[in-house]
Amino acid sequence: MQRLLLSKLLKWKEKSQRKPLLIDGARQTGKTYLLNDLLGAHFDNVLRLDFLESPELANAFTDSLTPQDILDNIELITGKSLNPDTDLLILDEIGECQRAVTSLKYFAEKAPHMYVAASGSNIGLVDSFPVGKVEQHNLRPLSFREFLVASNEKALLRAYNNKASNTAVHVKLMDKLTDYYFVGGMPEAVNTWFAGNTSSTKKRIDAVNEIHQNLVDGYIRDFGKYSGKVNGQLIEAVFRSVPSQLSGVLDQSVKRFHFKDVYPKKSRYSDFESPITWLHKCRLVLKNYPIDGMPRTPFAGYEKQNLVKLFLFDVGLLNYMLSTGYIELKQQSYEYKGYIAENFVQQEFAVFNREPTNSWTRATAEIEFILNNDAGEVIPVEVKSGRRTKAKSLQAYIDRYSPNKTIKLTGTQGSNALETTNIVLPLYYTEYLPEMI
Repeated sequence: MQRLLLSKLLKWKEKSQRKPLLIDGARQTGKTYLLNDLLGAHFDNVLRLDFLESPELANAFTDSLTPQDILDNIELITGKSLNPDTDLLILDEIGECQRAVTSLKYFAEKAPHMYVAASGSNIGLVDSFPVGKVEQHNLRPLSFREFLVASNEKALLRAYNNKASNTAVHVKLMDKLTDYYFVGGMPEAVNTWFAGNTSSTKKRIDAVNEIHQNLVDGYIRDFGKYSGKVNGQLIEAVFRSVPSQLSGVLDQSVKRFHFKDVYPKKSRYSDFESPITWLHKCRLVLKNYPIDGMPRTPFAGYEKQNLVKLFLFDVGLLNYMLSTGYIELKQQSYEYKGYIAENFVQQEFAVFNREPTNSWTRATAEIEFILNNDAGEVIPVEVKSGRRTKAKSLQAYIDRYSPNKTIKLTGTQGSNALETTNIVLPLYYTEYLPEMI
């Protein structure tokens, strides 16, 4: 299974001096596989410490944070030696050991020649963090491109790479996109889906559903284990409410998150600010802030923290939590469920570090996403899940602000490749959107 992030990690390896790597991401997104199997394949020797599996490894960091002392202690505890000039040291689930997190500062300052990589699913929750002393990357669920790579359909991937636009390609890519809506991008689910190609579709559906159930159950268990001073029940209530609120709209834009009825006797943003922050730091929800009125850059200056849209971090888990079946997603009825397409687009943006995102609203008109380019221009992006491409909100935006460019993401083949002003792009090509702005 290939991951796009590997190319950045290999550039890190080739540096003469480097800060420790830190891979953040939700549980089960493949952080260990990325470091140990993919990056590790480029080293002669890899030594991995897992603080969740073996808490006693924390003793290697107890008395001294000097890199050589840590290496001596690691060899003493594990019985394995490590060459600091050539070998890769992986500190897995580093959030379980605060001293190990702190040690990254000293590896950066005193041993920049070493290959030290750390990963964790609760990095955002640690008590202190070596700011500026690590090269940090977020590992999200597999993107749609990575899903296509995992399918091993080389002709289809070539067409995707070429942004091909013809009926045969469109039918195949839409078929794969609706598969992705069901399977999502969690590595175990993706691997099971494609590894079971010789099995009946029902068996593959059941296997993926079981994986999704185990993942959701695991996240909910973590709420109580890692929530600290934040109420674990409140975190679970918000987490479960995200899919239900998203599904409250059909062929309309996703609405901002409403706090009423999420949890008994709590109805204000202040009641839910900490749970939302906790879920966002653990990469389990994605944020979108609507901009009311004329959009100006920088968008952050016009955001209101209590007016936020929340999306789930994986579209497959979203549909599992809503009990949306595979057959339903493959039928035409899915095209009226715009929130699925919107969650997919938000997820694709997150893979390429555009998160939180922004949207636009004025009176009853709404644009799902607004982006800005290097020139400071604002580009509205309308999302239409099916073949119906009429967009009243986009026309309202055009009439009011006369943008130099607009983009519409739809279930159609899209506009002519020569069109550069009012672009209509198939949803499955969302990855290419940033280069068009």
